[in-house]
Amino acid sequence: MITSKLTSKGQTTVPQPVRAALKLNPGDELIYEISGDRVIITKSKDLIGFDPFALFDEWNSEADRKGYANF
Repeated sequence: MITSKLTSKGQTTVPQPVRAALKLNPGDELIYEISGDRVIITKSKDLIGFDPFALFDEWNSEADRKGYANF
């Protein structure tokens, strides 16, 4: 088990074995998912090149592709 302490400002250091397991680098963002009395920490995905329209079938028509081509 790996532990870390919480400061009076609500901050903690992510322990080195956790940073290594998640391949974290300075400036990386973390995602916290609360599930009951547990929290799951994952590395945020890089959103460069992310296409939000790909998630929704209703925005997957030729008219939509033309309408949003410059965004």
